[in-house]
Amino acid sequence: MGSRGLILLAHGARDASWAAPFEAMVARVRERAPDAQVRLAFLELMAPRLEQAGDELAALGCTRIDVVPAFLGMGGHVRRDVPAQLDALRRAHRGIVWQLHDALGETPHVIAALADAAVDLAGLGFASGHSPLDGIAT
Repeated sequence: MGSRGLILLAHGARDASWAAPFEAMVARVRERAPDAQVRLAFLELMAPRLEQAGDELAALGCTRIDVVPAFLGMGGHVRRDVPAQLDALRRAHRGIVWQLHDALGETPHVIAALADAAVDLAGLGFASGHSPLDGIAT
């Protein structure tokens, strides 16, 4: 069986420090899935771009590469631009399964984490009988 690849795809920004939370996310994914080849890629303004990360994982022998957009929602980039880029990668690397997933911000885990962070930052506390993990399917 070939190795698995995962590309966490962020938008990108002119300020290099903007990528720090995404780099921390990649480090955590690598800890949790040490057998996977994990890369951070950017849609624009930063490197590596999606195509470069995909080419690199293909060269490493990955036979399945999952692309997880690190976006809050499925906006135009994720609905239009990313599928077009994945089609180009599919043409370039025909033996690989490329899977585009929903934006992270639309998953129950992330919605719960963001809501809990907002409650915590605002100092609102959690309602009696509730915990930060309520509603998260594990």
